[in-house]
Amino acid sequence: MTEKLSFFQKVNTDFDKAAQFTDYPPGLLEQIKICNSSCHFTFPLKRDDGTIATLHGWRAEHSHHKLPTKGGIRYSTLVDEDEIMALAALMTYKCAIVDVPFGGAKGGIQLDRSQYSESELERITRRYTYELIQKNYIGPGVDVPAPDFGTSETEMAWIFDTYITMAPDKLNAIACVTGKPIEQNGILGRKEATGRGVVYGLEEACSIAEDMKSLGLTPGLQGKTVVVQGFGNVGYHAAKFLMESEACVIGIIEIDGAIHNPKGLDVEKVAAHRAETGSICSYPDAEHLENPNAGLELACDILVPAALENQITAENAPRIQTTLIAEAANGPTTPAADRILQERGIMVIPDTYLNAGGVTVSYFEWLRNLSHVQLGRLGKRFEDSTQHALLHAVEKATGYQFSDDERQLIHGADEEDLVNSGLQDTMIRAYHELRETRMQHKNKNDTVNCRTAAFINAIHRIAQSYMQLGIFP
Repeated sequence: MTEKLSFFQKVNTDFDKAAQFTDYPPGLLEQIKICNSSCHFTFPLKRDDGTIATLHGWRAEHSHHKLPTKGGIRYSTLVDEDEIMALAALMTYKCAIVDVPFGGAKGGIQLDRSQYSESELERITRRYTYELIQKNYIGPGVDVPAPDFGTSETEMAWIFDTYITMAPDKLNAIACVTGKPIEQNGILGRKEATGRGVVYGLEEACSIAEDMKSLGLTPGLQGKTVVVQGFGNVGYHAAKFLMESEACVIGIIEIDGAIHNPKGLDVEKVAAHRAETGSICSYPDAEHLENPNAGLELACDILVPAALENQITAENAPRIQTTLIAEAANGPTTPAADRILQERGIMVIPDTYLNAGGVTVSYFEWLRNLSHVQLGRLGKRFEDSTQHALLHAVEKATGYQFSDDERQLIHGADEEDLVNSGLQDTMIRAYHELRETRMQHKNKNDTVNCRTAAFINAIHRIAQSYMQLGIFP
C-alpha cells in the first residue's frame, strides 16, 4: 500500500475524519482547517571560509482564532512549506486539546546543522529573526517561537537578543520567544517539559483499569516494557522519566541504529555513553541493531516514537509488536498506518495530546515573562511557614516527633514544583476529556479512536472561539 499524501494532507485527513462527527457548517470547518498565512524567504550567509550560501526559511501561522500564535522553529534538511504548515496545524489542535490559549504556528530553516559552525548558526538564527521581525511574524502578542527539532535554548537566546534590539515595546519583549535559558528569563522545567508531559499522559492512560484490561495489560507503568525511538531532548527525557516510573526501557532507536536489552537499559548510562562516544550503538550492555527501522518492530508493551514524522506507515504497521503506541513526536503515524493499528487492536495515544507538554510549559513561561514575577515567589515562604506550623501543632497534640527527612517533605511550592504540577494537571484533565469523547462515540461508531476523539475536542474548542467572535452563527 502506497501513501502519496503530503504531511499537511495527512493532518487534514485526520481532521476530516473527526469533523464528520460534528455538526458545524462546512464554512466554519474549512476556516479551522486552512492555514491562515505562511511566509517563505531566502537569505544569504557568508560562511567562515568566505563562500556565500543561500538558505531557505519558513514561518506559518495556521490559526488566528487565538493570539498570539505559538510554535517551534526547527533546523532540518526535511524542512519545506508543507511540513511547516502541517506542524503549524498540529500546534493549533494541540493547544486547543489542552486548552492553552494560542493559535498554532511553526517555523524552520532547511539545513543540516552539523555542516555549520557555531558562529555560522548564530548568524543564521539572527538573520532568520530579522526576517520574522520585518514580516511581522514574531512578537509577544503576535507570534511566539520556541525550540524544536535541531534547535535549543541557545538559538532562543539569540532570537530574544535580536528581537529586543528592535522591539518597540522593551518591557514585554522578553515574551517574544519561549524555551530561553533560565538566565534569560526562561522557566524551570521547560527543557524536559515535552518528555515529562509524555509520561504524565501515559501514567493517566495506563491508570484506567478498564482500558488496560481490554489491551491485556495491568494498570500502571510499573514493569511495562518500553521501546523509545529518538534519543534527543524529548526521547531522552521520556525514557528517563519512564525509567523513574519503574517502566522497563528495553530498546532505544537512533538514526544510526538501535540497541536492545530485554532485561532493561539504564537510560542515564546510555546517555553518558553517547556523550562520550557520539553514538548509542556501541553501548556494551545491549544487542546492536544496524537497521534502526528494525527497532520499531521490537516486541514491547509501549512503543514511544519520539523522532520525526511518518515513522509508522502502512508498510511497517503490520509488523509492529506492541500493545500501546505513545506518540511523543509530531505526526509519527500515517493515516493508513493508523487504520491498520486500530484493526489490530493497538491503542494509539495521539501526538496532538501527548506531545503538548512543551507548549503547556511554554505558556507558563510566556505568562511569567508578561507578569515579570517568578512563579512561586509571592507565596512560597508563606506556604512553607504555614505547613511547618501545622506540623508543629500535630507534634504538640500527639507527642509524635517528625524526623528531619519527614520535615524536608514539607515545603512551599517553588517555580519548578508549580510548573510540574500545572503540567500534570493539564495532561490529566485533557486525557479524561479525550477519553470521555471517545466513550461517547464508542457505541455509535467504533472507528472513533483516541486520535479522532482528540481532533473532535479541538474542533469544538476552536469553533466555539470563532462563534464567540460573531463570525459564524
